[in-house]
Amino acid sequence: MSDRPTNSWQDPLNINRCLEARRVAVVGLSSNPARPSYGVAAYLKAAGYEVIPVNPLEESVLGLPCYPDLEAIPGTVDLVNVFRQSNAVLPIAQSAIHIGAKGLWLQLGVINGQASTLAQNAGLACVADLCTKVEHQRRSR
Repeated sequence: MSDRPTNSWQDPLNINRCLEARRVAVVGLSSNPARPSYGVAAYLKAAGYEVIPVNPLEESVLGLPCYPDLEAIPGTVDLVNVFRQSNAVLPIAQSAIHIGAKGLWLQLGVINGQASTLAQNAGLACVADLCTKVEHQRRSR
């Protein structure tokens, strides 16, 4: 199986489904303002999304409590937004399915066909190799 996502993982319908989320878990969110995860999460928070930081190495990010993994988050999660290396995505996809997330978004440069297929087959809207901030801005014009 190829690690490249099929076009369905950049399909406008999947992108729109994911962007309809309200509660977004950002996996790999860093407290370093120079990191892309920080900038994207800050943008999503300012755009009205409820951002939930997920990083076992952080206590809080953007003034929000940070969780060690998806299973530790109280309540439901609509979208799991992943800022991790491609080879670390499969267990995250499995966790996203386990917690009942509605979408899995692999950020720009993050590609894992096996994880995306698994999540898609479980009914999650999947997006890969795109930036949530860029796609949200594109649709908000």
